[in-house]
Amino acid sequence: MKYSPKIMNDVMDKNSFNFKKKFGQNFIIDENIIDSIIQKAQIDKDTLVLEIGPGAGSLTYKLANFAKNVLCYEVDVTLKPILEENLKDFDNISIVYEDFLKSDIISKIKTYKYDKLYVVANLPYYITTPILVKIIESKIEVDKIVVMVQKEVGDRFKANPNTKEYSSLTVYLNYYFNVKKVLDVSRNVFMPKPNVDSIVVEFVKKDIIKLKNKEKFFKLVRDSFKYKRKNLKNNLKDYDLDKIEEVLKRYNLDLTCRAEQLSIDIFKSISDIL
Repeated sequence: MKYSPKIMNDVMDKNSFNFKKKFGQNFIIDENIIDSIIQKAQIDKDTLVLEIGPGAGSLTYKLANFAKNVLCYEVDVTLKPILEENLKDFDNISIVYEDFLKSDIISKIKTYKYDKLYVVANLPYYITTPILVKIIESKIEVDKIVVMVQKEVGDRFKANPNTKEYSSLTVYLNYYFNVKKVLDVSRNVFMPKPNVDSIVVEFVKKDIIKLKNKEKFFKLVRDSFKYKRKNLKNNLKDYDLDKIEEVLKRYNLDLTCRAEQLSIDIFKSISDIL
């Protein structure tokens, strides 16, 4: 079929599709934005793409033109006839009608042969972070993630120390990936139009920082940010503060500083000494 988001939306109308707020459904209707995402992702014929929430298939259609295979997870089964019609030109797309957060992704991915695994998606706003955590905790060997997310959330993902957006989630994601913004996206390119703007964020796998105890490191990070307005002395009062202060002094800091002032390297140094 001839491709355009408008044609795909016409198929939704024909099937009397109703957008469901509970699934965070905001579908992309701007082909230029879709093309930009594809360009930024740099997909090729050796790539398996994992897409969560294909919606009506506008992004999926373009992904299938460039990737070896596209594996989609869609929780809304009422989209099945729409996706079947919109994507009927392709034999390299597989759609699993399940909740991605409850799915056995590892087993499914093992059925494919590929050189690179990318996640490319317009993520539902309400479960953006759980999806990223699921990808990491499932220990899928993802080479790159390129996702559209709510701007406020994306700003936290890519935040630098000493900014209000910097959080334990920032440290968690930046432990595994180099994170950067690749595209600003207006709320006007979605149907229905959300109340916020979006950004496309890229996560590229990086060499993992070697830690003495990974569990201890992430607990330290969470505890440090537990009460955002409190300093380390208050948030980490159950830790060995003398050892923590010993490390902080190396970076010209002390226990009166707050968690957002600490880089990943500083958290690592503290964790390793405890």
